[in-house]
Amino acid sequence: MMERFGYILLYTSLAAVAVFQIFPVIWLFLFSFKDNREIFSGSPFALPTEFNWENYVKVWEGGIGTYFWNSVWITAVAILLTVLLASMATFAITRMNWRFNKLVLGLFMVGLMIPIHSAIIPLFSMFLKVDLIDSPWSIIITYTAYNLPITMMILLGFYYTFPREIEEAAIMDGCSVHRLFLRIILPMTTPVISTTVIINMIYNWNEFVFVNTFISSDKYKTLTVGIQNFIGQYMTDWGAIGATLIISVLPIVIAFIFFSNKVVEGISSSAIKG
Repeated sequence: MMERFGYILLYTSLAAVAVFQIFPVIWLFLFSFKDNREIFSGSPFALPTEFNWENYVKVWEGGIGTYFWNSVWITAVAILLTVLLASMATFAITRMNWRFNKLVLGLFMVGLMIPIHSAIIPLFSMFLKVDLIDSPWSIIITYTAYNLPITMMILLGFYYTFPREIEEAAIMDGCSVHRLFLRIILPMTTPVISTTVIINMIYNWNEFVFVNTFISSDKYKTLTVGIQNFIGQYMTDWGAIGATLIISVLPIVIAFIFFSNKVVEGISSSAIKG
């Protein structure tokens, strides 16, 4: 009886948490279809009288489309570099015997203890000297460098207990180290890599300070920075503001829906193996 009551309490609590998390997104989505007259004259919880996409067309053609695609390609390139470099470094540290592997691992892990925006002035000075200010590569390099430690930490638990028998069998069959990594190790770490991709995507997509500091041209600004300027143009058009916010939130929600199973699998396998 007590066990059944415990399950009821657990599921009720989880349902309440889900409602509190999902309801604001649904409300914002419905809000984005309304005009100012409907927003101020009707109930804030009422459905729109008609699903009008004019707000989305207006904000997309007004400049949000440029910011959106900048966020997409900068985030994608940074994730690709981070995952590839972190996988290579973790493979070298955990699977190869060389003199300073522990020292190198320690240097990477120091990055976890440094506040992420504490190096913004040195980075600005360095990028200024190499002419990377107002270049998207300054953002890509920064995202890659700062996400490497956490990505490696997630991968370490899996790599440390990865069965060496698989590697030995591949090497005995004449497989080179490069083919071993690319054809065997990397595909088998897909669940863990999916976890790192989602974590990297959330940070890169939502990051504001680095872009706001290093980028001044509108043609290179990402969604988080561009949206600040954009909302100022539509300060009285609340439906357009709602559409802008939905455009900024939607990619993260979609990515998590598609990769959620892989994320859970990756976290579980990393925890068990670690």
